[in-house]
Amino acid sequence: MTQTGAPPVTEERIYNALRQIIDPELGINIVDLGLIYDVHIQGGEVAIRMTLTTRGCPLHGSFVQAVERAIRQLAGVTAATAEVVWEPRWNPDMISPEGKQALGVVKEIR
Repeated sequence: MTQTGAPPVTEERIYNALRQIIDPELGINIVDLGLIYDVHIQGGEVAIRMTLTTRGCPLHGSFVQAVERAIRQLAGVTAATAEVVWEPRWNPDMISPEGKQALGVVKEIR
């Protein structure tokens, strides 16, 4: 626990919060899609580097807002920012085994 009584801000808590954000077209969370490139935590401030599946994604602003909102709601977080980057370029190989299973690309996770 921190001095304020909130649990420490950890990558695990951040990723768990981000797993609640679902890509509406694919039905998979943005973590398992491989859209989260970096999580930087400094005290209660969290900065996310992320991408989208395509540059022309009409949900660009919505995803950024959803990420920032999900992180800000975590106890102990004082600020959250999300930056969309295009390098490295996203590709389907970045999808986690769980995401591939959900998409029907693999039969089972070993």
